[in-house]
Amino acid sequence: MAATASQNPAHGLFENFLQAQLCKDVLGSFQDLCTCLGLEPGGRLSLYHKLKAELNYWNAKSLWAKLDKRASHAVYEQGKACANTQCLVVGAGPCGLRSAVELALLGARVVVVEKRTKFSRHNVLHLWPFTIQDLRGLGAKKFYGRFCTGALDHISIRQLQLLLLKVALLLGVEIHWGVTFTGLLPPSHKGIGWRAQLQPSPADQLANYEFDVLISAAGSKFIPEGFSVREMRGKLAIGITANFVNGRTVAETQVPEISGVARIYNQSFFQNLFKATGIDLENIVYYKDDTHYFVMTAKKQSLLRLGVLRQDFADTDQLLGADNIVPEALHRFARAAADFATQGKLGNLEFACDARGRPDVAAFDFTSMTRAESASRVQEKHGARLLLELVGDCLVEPFWPLGTGVARGFLAAFDAAWMVKLWARGTQPLAVLAERESLYQLLSQTSPENMHRNIAQYTLDPASRYPNLNLRSVTPQQVRDLYDIGGKELEWKENDTTDSAKPPSPVPVDTQEELLLWCQKQTAGYPGVQVTDFSSSWADGRALCALVHRLRPSLLDLSTLQGVGALEATALAVKLAEQELGIAPVIPPQLMVSGTDPLGLIAYLTHFYSAFGKTPHSPDPVSPRSAGTASAVLFLTKLQRTLQRNRSQENGEDSGGKRPRIESESKIPSPTEPSLLQPVPPLNPLPASQEAEAGDLCSLCGERLYIVERICADDRFFHRSCFCCHTCEAPLWSEGYRQHSGDGHFYCLRHFPQSPNKSVCDEAPNDQEPSGKNEEEEEATAGSPRTPTAPQEIEGPPKLPSKKLIRLSSLERRTLSSLNFHTDAEIEGPPKPPRSCSVLAQKALEDSFVGWGVPFQTLPQTLLCPSPELLNSVTLNVEEEEDGPSSSEEEEEEEEDLVLTSDVEQTLLNFAKNSGTMEKYPTWRRTLLRRAKEEEMKRFCKAQALQRRLNEIEVALRELGEEGKKLESALRNESNSPEQENKAGVQKLLNLVQKKNNLLAEEADLMIIVQELELEEQQWQLDQKLRSYMDREESLKTAREKQEEEQMLRQLVDLVHQRDILIRLQEERRLVELERGAGDQG
Repeated sequence: MAATASQNPAHGLFENFLQAQLCKDVLGSFQDLCTCLGLEPGGRLSLYHKLKAELNYWNAKSLWAKLDKRASHAVYEQGKACANTQCLVVGAGPCGLRSAVELALLGARVVVVEKRTKFSRHNVLHLWPFTIQDLRGLGAKKFYGRFCTGALDHISIRQLQLLLLKVALLLGVEIHWGVTFTGLLPPSHKGIGWRAQLQPSPADQLANYEFDVLISAAGSKFIPEGFSVREMRGKLAIGITANFVNGRTVAETQVPEISGVARIYNQSFFQNLFKATGIDLENIVYYKDDTHYFVMTAKKQSLLRLGVLRQDFADTDQLLGADNIVPEALHRFARAAADFATQGKLGNLEFACDARGRPDVAAFDFTSMTRAESASRVQEKHGARLLLELVGDCLVEPFWPLGTGVARGFLAAFDAAWMVKLWARGTQPLAVLAERESLYQLLSQTSPENMHRNIAQYTLDPASRYPNLNLRSVTPQQVRDLYDIGGKELEWKENDTTDSAKPPSPVPVDTQEELLLWCQKQTAGYPGVQVTDFSSSWADGRALCALVHRLRPSLLDLSTLQGVGALEATALAVKLAEQELGIAPVIPPQLMVSGTDPLGLIAYLTHFYSAFGKTPHSPDPVSPRSAGTASAVLFLTKLQRTLQRNRSQENGEDSGGKRPRIESESKIPSPTEPSLLQPVPPLNPLPASQEAEAGDLCSLCGERLYIVERICADDRFFHRSCFCCHTCEAPLWSEGYRQHSGDGHFYCLRHFPQSPNKSVCDEAPNDQEPSGKNEEEEEATAGSPRTPTAPQEIEGPPKLPSKKLIRLSSLERRTLSSLNFHTDAEIEGPPKPPRSCSVLAQKALEDSFVGWGVPFQTLPQTLLCPSPELLNSVTLNVEEEEDGPSSSEEEEEEEEDLVLTSDVEQTLLNFAKNSGTMEKYPTWRRTLLRRAKEEEMKRFCKAQALQRRLNEIEVALRELGEEGKKLESALRNESNSPEQENKAGVQKLLNLVQKKNNLLAEEADLMIIVQELELEEQQWQLDQKLRSYMDREESLKTAREKQEEEQMLRQLVDLVHQRDILIRLQEERRLVELERGAGDQG
């Protein structure tokens, strides 16, 4: 290269441009290159063709080949698709520059304005496979040699901006630095176009630049006038980012990255972190790039306790303001968390410097995220039309743990460029807007799994990226408000809707009269039952028993109720409805009998109507597999009760060797059971002076309890905010808690004390914030294998007969640990997330597969002897790698096109069993490792999405409770009789109750998925532990090691039973939903 540069100075300048690592160096070297060649920067694609003609040595030609391949896509029409279009892009972030590149390839004139003068953000972005493929197609490896090498799937923001900046400059994009966009200058008369207000005052050429497309990519804090934004709030979420100097030493390169660890499925890691450092986190991620990059979510109480925050403020801006953060304490916090996560292998952690020369560590708030209501608008004045589009964070602010920001940002950039092409073609504005909004509806749902698999074929055309694409999901009539003509929106039609993708709402209660009519129809024909109101008609308990019997006849034998008192009959019906129908109590049985709280009774009966209102009335009983049975709340309650019963049985079996009984409809409480029919103290009739207070006061805090905010547990009512674990303050869930007989406090299963002075987890923080459902949900999964001594019941389970210890041979142990457990051949359980790839990829590098899983000799012949075609393809790939750097790079880029089926993956693992195989085929090794990291990242993202949604539900329930308090207070102050109450107010209250029920059902669905993640994590950890034992010779194991191995095998059996229960109950629920769907269609 030196010889070439000496012969042609432009070649040396071009090499300087390619390797420049600072923004000013990129701009300076490119200006020098253009000056040397007698060219002017900018000039659209003509500049690119001139550069290509002048620079024809090998390194430049390989870059031109990549860009030519991209530009040859038919969608660009050889750079003439938008030849008469003028575009302004605001913001030179990754999404803004990516938009500029696409617009330049379409042939448009593109001007970018950026208020900053350098790229200094070290934070690292996770890349989806298609973004890696896309950037490689733009020559990313030429600009940044370490781009996504090996198993890397991320890049720092600074490096991404640099390589996109270089591509944009080569394609003739004009870029202006230190210029701030402040607004639009509409045309004052016909004949001129739209211009921009810029600060400081720019040169005349830029000040007079007229454009017909504006792309805003300036971040979530800048959204052009006219766009409305929706805020999505969750619980308080404090993120901390830290960048440490990467010395690129051998020791540093050997430290493994952390694609993501979340408390929601791996609490042991965070408990150990708390015990060692006092730091309490929700998650942590570690990537290596230009720096060692760490990002984590910290709990507020931990930051206060460790002195990072000076004071506690309710306002987030005050809480995380510069005056309230102690920099030295924040540095210690970040350094200690990073050191623990990497086991101290990074040595002395030195902070990298940010743009101001200060340590690059920061705390930020991501409690609320914004999302634009629309992705585009059109403004027209004096005949000049302007298309405005949003991309990047100003369109959808990403939730950072999901790693979706840059991927969805690129997709939005592609969609925006596609709209510009339609715009330049002369498509009607409303049609352009409708198609853009149809695409926008897909953006938040996209993931690597639901996009087209052939990422090499992605283009601007949305059909190449989105399967099952419907570009007419939004009609032109629905976007008329996005077309602004002379400051006036087009006339809006009343029957238009802006969101055609809203899911169908559940069955609402339109009026009290409708609810009363439904109750009358359901209880018709039962002797002695006549429902005429919401008070006295329900006082004897017979009406409620009749309603339960109508919905599920097998639950109740009405003949056994003869002679049973009103209170006992009502209590029985309430208990059956809760345990078998998933209908939580709203008021205590005493108030139903007294008839003094009709408003509470209406709210309670609304639960029945919501679950069973679609069931057509018929004289025949309602099917046991009804809509109510499919309730997620009921499913979760059954699951929890079954798992808890399973924990009380040694190794999941009773003394008879039978399987643990699964909670089912066949086992129901008898109406004559003493526990239900005998009056107990809480069910005694209350004096008249206390009737109004029953159920109206929280059993914990003693404060007033309103209908929308109350929950019921153990026949008592609580505020949702009060019913939480005494140790960790995590909200509790039905069957996922215990009350200690000594101190009377409630605990989640993990923190329930074994004795009055000892807790299962003594080191857990006592002052941390409620953490959603993550802590108690993990404990609800039937006895964690890592805590086999945890108590099972408050009073202790009965002792089971002792069992004979079974000794297993090494072969039996290996076979047991590798079994694929199913309950029945005909039952199809829920799909398990792939989890083996990361474990097996790691072991492949260690060449230690022998001795794990089924014996090597029993592997299928197809795995022991791969097909000749597959071996030939691998050999061909290796031969191509030996041709030189260029072909090696091409091979590395092509590896992303490989789709690993199960057969291919098994063949790879078979290769890994032979010593040196992975080194012999480095491309396969990189592919396998990348797949492993992708699976790990998917799992982490899934957990974080669950946690975020649980937090949002918690906030929504809190807001509903506040609204319900005001509404109920107003209703009760008017009158105690429903006939005299404001019907509109009652309807509003019932709507709030319905919203609460919907949120609770969604929450239960999410918590079931949390249980699946927890069980998966437990199995993964057991696999890891057992692997280390089973790879050793039996004769070399100590007695203690053998005992530990036997204990882990027992834990594995217990885990198998837990998964068996979950699969059976999910299968039952699936059949219920299928039957309900068939019934709806019928």
